[in-house]
Amino acid sequence: MSDTSARDTKGVDRGQAQAAGPTRPTTFVAQVMAELRKVHRPTQRELITYTIVVLVFVLVIMGFVVGLDQIFTRVVDFTFGG
Repeated sequence: MSDTSARDTKGVDRGQAQAAGPTRPTTFVAQVMAELRKVHRPTQRELITYTIVVLVFVLVIMGFVVGLDQIFTRVVDFTFGG
């Protein structure tokens, strides 16, 4: 393993913390900040697209669950006479 694989983009050393035990709060904050710099913020168009996809998926799953509920209700009513 090369020395560069244990470092992230800003040079925060990750390898020593795992071998040495608990990390210092400053190391933790530095690692968190380095990870937050990598975060991709979606554009407005991406955000709208993702929201629509999630809503459609939720509606499909809701329909599936309602359908199963109707089927099971009828089976129970038929079986136990309701």
